[in-house]
Amino acid sequence: MANGDTSPSRVGQVNSSGAVDALFLKKFAGEILTTFEENNVFKALHTIRTIESGKSAQFPVTGIATANYYTPGQNIADSGQSPSYLSDIKKNEKVITIDDVLLASTFLASIDDVKNHYDIRSVYASELGKALAVRFDSAIAKVFIAAARSAATITGGKDGGVLDVSANVMGDISDSGDDSTNNDVTGAQMVAALFTAAQALDENDVPEDGRFAVLRPQEYYRLITGGSGALTIGSSAVNKDVGGVGSIASGTVPQVAGISIYKSTHLPSTDLSAVATGDGAASNDVFGGSGSGYNGNFTNSLGIVAHPAAVGTVKLLDLATESEYQMERQGTLFVAKYAMGHGVLRPECAIELQK
Repeated sequence: MANGDTSPSRVGQVNSSGAVDALFLKKFAGEILTTFEENNVFKALHTIRTIESGKSAQFPVTGIATANYYTPGQNIADSGQSPSYLSDIKKNEKVITIDDVLLASTFLASIDDVKNHYDIRSVYASELGKALAVRFDSAIAKVFIAAARSAATITGGKDGGVLDVSANVMGDISDSGDDSTNNDVTGAQMVAALFTAAQALDENDVPEDGRFAVLRPQEYYRLITGGSGALTIGSSAVNKDVGGVGSIASGTVPQVAGISIYKSTHLPSTDLSAVATGDGAASNDVFGGSGSGYNGNFTNSLGIVAHPAAVGTVKLLDLATESEYQMERQGTLFVAKYAMGHGVLRPECAIELQK
């Protein structure tokens, strides 16, 4: 007997059965993952290793071999020969430990979801993804700076480097003092510094392929304007009269000195060395006691020039999402989380740009 009711086709159900919002939750999770990827600058710019279990991973680091002219009749395998034909390739390792689980969460009350006149779920998903992306990117940026200030991993190898942009000279790897009186570098100084950094990487035998620079927006746009404010096309990195590439119209400069250029607001620029807890429950002390966790003194930092081999990430739990409708609370709890750790691998592959 008909009762006048209508059976709706629920767009959130899987095969018209089960929870009426199952597909909505999957869409929410997908939006978190998409936003996380879109807001990452450093993810593709360093070395990532995934482990299935455990709390840490070892990254082997090796030195270089040597070559000598051979004298006929001599035993190549005789280590007593002078010069020796046998290369003593030095070896070391870097251990990166997984940090505590980092998570972002929110709770959506069912009544608010019903009353709201726009899709609040997509907004929540975007914000959770951004929150984790910022923490991920900020941690990697700090580790690249730590790499630039670190001594060589291999005995007899090359250290990281710190480059004073205004003077265009390489400084001491421990340079992290406050030089707030000199904070207005020009685009021309940035261009010159990038060439000096490229030379330093050459001298450290760092591969040309994959080199990149990440700058704060202020320094990035000065590469385009050429000056410290007004447009000075003669010293701009996009000046095509001297072989520059990029566009003033689009505000982009893709390369200088063979180095791919990126900009990021996730680069640190303040003194965080006194923050006792570091980046949450970070297990890796990348500054070796002069900071806390991934935190250090970044007062003078303008950006970094590096190669992906400089920094590594160990990933135990990739970005994952969970959601659960809680009947007793009449709403849905959304959680986005990951468990990773970050550390320095090859200091010679990183140069910090300082003012």
